[in-house]
Amino acid sequence: MLVVEMLSTGDEVLHGQIVDTNAAWLADCFFQQGLPLSTRTTVGDNLDSLVDVLLERSLYADVLIVNGGLGPTSDDLSALAAATAAGESLIEHPEWIAYMESYFAARGRVMSDTNRKQAMIPESAELVDNPVGTACGFALTINDCLMFFTPGVPSEFKVMVNDQILPRLRQRYSLPPSPLCLRLTSFGRTESSLAQQFDVLTLPEGCVMGYRSSMPIIELKLTGPESQRQEMLRNWQIVKQGIEENVLYEGTEGLPAIISRQLTERGLKVALNEQFSAGLLSWNLFSVQAPVLQSEVRPSTEALSLEQLLEKAKQMATQQQADISIAIGARHDECLSLALVTPNGSYAQRVRYMPRNHSVKVQQDVSVTLALDMLSRWFNQRNVFGSYEWLEQAETLAH
Repeated sequence: MLVVEMLSTGDEVLHGQIVDTNAAWLADCFFQQGLPLSTRTTVGDNLDSLVDVLLERSLYADVLIVNGGLGPTSDDLSALAAATAAGESLIEHPEWIAYMESYFAARGRVMSDTNRKQAMIPESAELVDNPVGTACGFALTINDCLMFFTPGVPSEFKVMVNDQILPRLRQRYSLPPSPLCLRLTSFGRTESSLAQQFDVLTLPEGCVMGYRSSMPIIELKLTGPESQRQEMLRNWQIVKQGIEENVLYEGTEGLPAIISRQLTERGLKVALNEQFSAGLLSWNLFSVQAPVLQSEVRPSTEALSLEQLLEKAKQMATQQQADISIAIGARHDECLSLALVTPNGSYAQRVRYMPRNHSVKVQQDVSVTLALDMLSRWFNQRNVFGSYEWLEQAETLAH
């Protein structure tokens, strides 16, 4: 198997001033291609350190993806570090100068002289096209390690990986088949209880069960070689049946997107009234172009009874001629009230939030997920009121 590594560059990444989303994206992208990263390294904007790390990783990796440091400023050192490590000079590529000039001209700007630096790459390097930016990518081999140097801008980086780097790797190497990765997202369970339930499964060789907790959800992921598909699917069915009550969705689409699609497919429109969630439910649905007729956000001060909240949701549905109405009330006495009005029934519940160490933002995320879970359950003809390990059901109404 190829040894594939990533090297992220830049003081802002090294010192935690920005989150390295490129590394997370590349790890997932390459994993889906059957090229799991074996190591991820970060180095700052220091020429000696960059050279040392390039030479060190070249002795271990077959392929190294170097990200960042291709800009026009003095702290962009990746090209110079690559040339130094390879014992070469930098040379200017006139064709990239011409490309940059046309890039700026198309935007009504004149290219700065500092941008010429971006056309300087090691003399033995192969230019790797960047169709959406001015940073010239390149490929270079040091100690039999094939290195790809890429820009740090995420939109440029992703295009270069998909359109330039992966095709080159497929052409040069016989890549393994992509692994099978089965995912589902749960709500209302704890990571420890899920692990206790499913770690006893006897998985086929090369298969791994993983858990990713990101409050208020936990993703379960079963990964393994395609050759083990049938046995993996058998185990996956056991997992789905064992967590059926708390499954939010299967796959990677995301609950707001699924809800939006279901509303659109059924020709249903929704109205929203929010207090404690402070517009977060509206934002989640607007971001996926859900058919929302009206969104009303009110101060989280007025504590309504469950009957009053349900009546408010009904009134909004009538006033807006909405098929569905969702109301998230205020948080009062450690309890939160929610109401759902549908074409064939109205439902409301008050739940007590049991964890005491979570921020208000996390609790708002919980309220939104709970509201969407109620609607998802109604769509799928399940009991609208779920059962949750860390939410105590204090009161329910159904009309």
